[in-house]
Amino acid sequence: MQFRLAAKALLALSVALAGHAAWADPALGTPVKNVVLVHGLYADGSSWAKVIPLLQAKGLHVTSVQNPTTSLDADVDAVKRALAQQDGPALLVAHSYGGMVISQAGDDPKVSGLVYIAARAPDAGEDYPALTHKFAAAPASAGLQWSGDYGKLSEQAFVKDFAGDLPAAEAETYYAVQQPMGRAITMAKTTVAAWHDKPTWYAVSTEDRTINPDLERFMAQRMKAHTIEVDSSHVSLLSHPQQVANLILEAAGQPAQ
Repeated sequence: MQFRLAAKALLALSVALAGHAAWADPALGTPVKNVVLVHGLYADGSSWAKVIPLLQAKGLHVTSVQNPTTSLDADVDAVKRALAQQDGPALLVAHSYGGMVISQAGDDPKVSGLVYIAARAPDAGEDYPALTHKFAAAPASAGLQWSGDYGKLSEQAFVKDFAGDLPAAEAETYYAVQQPMGRAITMAKTTVAAWHDKPTWYAVSTEDRTINPDLERFMAQRMKAHTIEVDSSHVSLLSHPQQVANLILEAAGQPAQ
């Protein structure tokens, strides 16, 4: 009889401790070791250069996809190729336009969760440009320049409105690797919004001049994402890499640094 009472007490204590652990850190996602990073427009995979070593130092296997940014379909294919090379569950992380890409590619069974860094998150079939028009226009859009079917930000728009909180020399270096955007992307609509079914996290950039911060807040709230706010320009992954890395670590089931 005493043994059974002791066993019941131990079981109750175990349940209580487990409940306390879950309550103490509700933001932690399912533990994964693979992280796939997806860059946005006007950039390439080097956007993540400051975040990658912070994740690797915690033992994560990191892949930064080089999107062609010629069309949504081409970018989704690039991400799916990267996912196919992972040896287990993976966390998808996107900056900016890359949010559309991971929303589409995120229905892959290997994907455990989605992290959006100042990123687009339209619903399936939603007209993203029409969504942006419900909010004040972001200044960077005025600096978009086209040459045939490919567009780039002007140097002034890039340095001031895209990467405005980076040191000038660093912003100019980032501008030098700007990748043109295919016109097809401006008309693209996702056919999948994986955030309906996968756990999500979102980092709002409060000083963003490329995507209106209120639009970011709207998208994060609609997804019911675990959300943080970073006092940053659009490129928080470069100006505040530790905060971005901490959010990714939480989503990967690891305590923040």
